[in-house]
Amino acid sequence: MDPRSLRDSRILRDVGATLAATAASAGASWAAYNYLSSQAAAARSVIPHRTDNAPDGDGLYLPDGTGPHRVTRDALIDLHLTVFGDSTAAGLGVETADETPGVLVARRVSAETGKTIRYSNKAIVGATSKGLAAQIDAMIIAHERPDVAVILIGANDVTAKNGVPSSARRLGAAVARLVAIDAKVVVGTCPDFGVITAIPQPLRSVLRRWGLQLAAAQRSAVRGAGGRAVPLADLLAKEFLAEPDNMFSPDRYHPSAAGYALAADLLIPEVLAAIGEWGPAPLPTPPEVSEAVENNRLLARFRKLVK
Repeated sequence: MDPRSLRDSRILRDVGATLAATAASAGASWAAYNYLSSQAAAARSVIPHRTDNAPDGDGLYLPDGTGPHRVTRDALIDLHLTVFGDSTAAGLGVETADETPGVLVARRVSAETGKTIRYSNKAIVGATSKGLAAQIDAMIIAHERPDVAVILIGANDVTAKNGVPSSARRLGAAVARLVAIDAKVVVGTCPDFGVITAIPQPLRSVLRRWGLQLAAAQRSAVRGAGGRAVPLADLLAKEFLAEPDNMFSPDRYHPSAAGYALAADLLIPEVLAAIGEWGPAPLPTPPEVSEAVENNRLLARFRKLVK
């Protein structure tokens, strides 16, 4: 595989490395690796390399539905909500700030609680769990302390072949650090690569399996550090598979406005519960595993064919 051809797309460069590690660990032959590599080349033609930024929605959001307003020294702020993570946390793929998940959460929390919300997004496009510490550092250097933090991270750890245990540990450390400064933390765990039909099979199943392993490890790390985990892979797969044209942005990789709205709807109850504003009703119980995920036996059959 020509390394220069992979430089044009970070996604495919990282996926190529992921394939090598996965094929080796599974005992698959070089035939399997070569076939998966061809699938990666096909994916490169349909998943563009994004260098643009997500819309900026930082500011104050008021219970009357207005915002963002500029943050001033004398502004009365009831709650500071900060988002950390990757391009999904930033809201890449939509046209306006109002369509990003962080702003959707901020507006809804303000409306539900009657509080003035200061919203700050520290997420960076392309970030992995390795970048969470720097995002938190930037917040502290700016003398900002969130009352509640939302983290969305994991997809880039999969495509960058970062180890599952180490990625989960880094996330747990970030959660513990935020909890130590009295922030309530809600984490949306790694999404399901099985819903991204722009990635051909069986490559999609390889990435999906790795992502679900990471999501499970993230959930344990987040809970152990005192945060709340929302299993986005389990909760979103059915809708994304049913309506891919509606749920994905034109790049067929990042969510659309509808996709982000659905994710925000899942995060909001946990955010409200974390700050003591959910009320007496129990939180929705998430499923242990998605009913809409693809059959893992596809990858098993493929391995048998290439042995």
